[in-house]
Amino acid sequence: MKKKLEVQINENINAHLSLLKISKTIEQVIKIITKKIKSGGKLLFCGNGGSAADAQHLTAEFLVRLRPHVNRAPIPALSLAQDTSTITACGNDYSFDEIFSRTLRGLGNKKDVLICISTSGNSNNILKVLKEAKKKGILTIGFLGNKGGKAKKNCDFKLIVESNNTARIQECHIFLGHFILQKVEDNLMKSIIFK
Repeated sequence: MKKKLEVQINENINAHLSLLKISKTIEQVIKIITKKIKSGGKLLFCGNGGSAADAQHLTAEFLVRLRPHVNRAPIPALSLAQDTSTITACGNDYSFDEIFSRTLRGLGNKKDVLICISTSGNSNNILKVLKEAKKKGILTIGFLGNKGGKAKKNCDFKLIVESNNTARIQECHIFLGHFILQKVEDNLMKSIIFK
């Protein structure tokens, strides 16, 4: 048991260490999100399964807060998968492939940032929402795994976790979300409207 636990912990550490290779991209993402929020934009998150839960998790922390000692104005964020009535209606009336793109079409604008969370980068609904974002001129960020999948070529910024283990990828995605939020929060706190 101890040996198996050690193997899993080392996999987790190595996956996190691989993020150092994309530190410049992470820095760019922090700057662009800060700029978009200051310009009146919002963050739109989406993902499937565990990644949908991560999308809701990060949305809540942007809207409410990440750190208990940091009280600031809400940062506008929305999960495209939080409304089961809309998801099931779209899946039933159109297609599950349309659940994010249709919502983005109704709610997104050029000031916004779309963050797609996908361990494979190959889900049809993720690929469709990225294409819709491109049509609407919405900046896109992919929290991806493996080698980025098909989504990689459709994202303006790609944050790819070098792992093919879904659990390790998801652990890194939530870390990335927390790290980026903390830095965006720090940047926005310098502005009077976010104090």
